[in-house]
Amino acid sequence: MLSILIPTYNYSALPLVSILWEQAMENGVPFEIIVLDDGSSDTSLWEENAKINTLPNCRFERNEANLGRAETRNKLAQVSRYDWCLFLDSDVIPVTKDYVKTYIDFIGKEYDAIIGGIRYEDKTADSSKILRYKYGKSREENKADLRKQNPYSFIFSGNILIRKAVFVAHNYSSLGNFYGLDIYFAYQLYMDNVPVLHIDNEIYHLGLEDNEVFFRKSLDSLDSRIKLLGNKPNIDEINSLLKHYNILRKRKLDRLIASLFRLSEPVLKKLILNRNPNLLSFDLYRLGYICTIKPI
Repeated sequence: MLSILIPTYNYSALPLVSILWEQAMENGVPFEIIVLDDGSSDTSLWEENAKINTLPNCRFERNEANLGRAETRNKLAQVSRYDWCLFLDSDVIPVTKDYVKTYIDFIGKEYDAIIGGIRYEDKTADSSKILRYKYGKSREENKADLRKQNPYSFIFSGNILIRKAVFVAHNYSSLGNFYGLDIYFAYQLYMDNVPVLHIDNEIYHLGLEDNEVFFRKSLDSLDSRIKLLGNKPNIDEINSLLKHYNILRKRKLDRLIASLFRLSEPVLKKLILNRNPNLLSFDLYRLGYICTIKPI
């Protein structure tokens, strides 16, 4: 009935798998849990994650090289047994004790993809990770009622139940090891009008990146976003940043914004990378940065 599929990189997936295994066993349905390590550089975690193999219906495997999350998810789908796949990232924990049951109740119904949402724990974040925490709390932690208003704008592949055939048909693994490709996956679902449902079945995102790492990854995601999606029809419908970018470009203002960005970039960066990150400055930085990138 259900394949629970978890890519991991330099992270112990054992705590998450233990919780999911217990919840799945309580529901008495056919299931499997597969964790695939994507060439982790921290080899000490191999032994820890190998303990997953001691749990019935669970197994841990490894990529010999780092292929990226998209290709790793693709490999997980290929080796999975059941028609429904629950994809999670390894650095999350379910919010509720009936997390698995809530998803099981939607299997076989009219929707092909069900997104449970994401939350961040209500605690003071370490200053070295405050940008990722503040961004997550402000921009990603949305209830289902809000996400339903624009369902393809809130596709999060780190907590999604999806028909395997639909995932395989729309996966983006052939694009290579890009960062931040959830938006590309969402666009494929949007263009094919795949039925998507948002529910409140959240996970806590625990593995926060350091400020500089998240900042750099955010810019990397803009590179892939503009190059892969900048000229796509109807992209404005699912991504607000590309919507604003396309407005500027149509009005021939993108070069002006790029020039202003180059002048203001050091000031904006200081307002972002500090103990109290300014998210408006982060938005302006990303908009200015994306205006400096040439679409393919």
